[in-house]
Amino acid sequence: MRPEELELVQAIPLVANAAPEHVGELLRGAFLQRFPVHVELVREGEPPDFLHIIVEGQIELFSRYRDRETTVAVLGPGGSFILAAVLLDKPYLKSARVLSPARILMIPSEAVRNLFGIDANFARGLTNELAVAYRGVLKELKNQKLRSSLERTAAWLVRHHAEVGNPGEVALPFDKKVLAGRLGMAPEVLSRTFVTLQAYGVAVNGRRIVIGDPPALFKLAAPDDLIDDPHA
Repeated sequence: MRPEELELVQAIPLVANAAPEHVGELLRGAFLQRFPVHVELVREGEPPDFLHIIVEGQIELFSRYRDRETTVAVLGPGGSFILAAVLLDKPYLKSARVLSPARILMIPSEAVRNLFGIDANFARGLTNELAVAYRGVLKELKNQKLRSSLERTAAWLVRHHAEVGNPGEVALPFDKKVLAGRLGMAPEVLSRTFVTLQAYGVAVNGRRIVIGDPPALFKLAAPDDLIDDPHA
């Protein structure tokens, strides 16, 4: 890596957790690489050669079964994948592809496992990452089982609206097909859901969504921190 790349990489929290004398060992054989949209980075069922950490861009985690495909998660800068497979040295349970031009740090899986066994602070950082991921999966399970497709869509809009800070409007950060998979429904179900949401002041024009009656949408969504707050 070039010196400026090394400085950037060493500031990544998971890398920064490693003791200084172990950083070189961790990054030996690592790559900081740029990828264009649509590149498939890992495929479910394959062995985990690298731990991937997102420096720039968006990554879609997805899965296929027969002729069906669904989005499992969308990750941004700071996100990593797929840590559980790397630590257990088990096949990937998800695939990953680039949603927007991305820059990815790729650390050899064996280096991650080796350092996990000898560097307590690094191990704590990875354990915390796994714990956060587990809580995220549990929240998503609750979201899928306790809410209707209409409520899930409303809850996503309310949360995203609060995050972007643009009153009365949301711009979808990815295609509706990806959003449908992320919310656990077929694209045609999402389309019908948006039609139903018109009664709550929601108007869709391409990727632009106008929220004309935020209180009505908020009431429908009934946000719950133990489902919707990624930091809870």
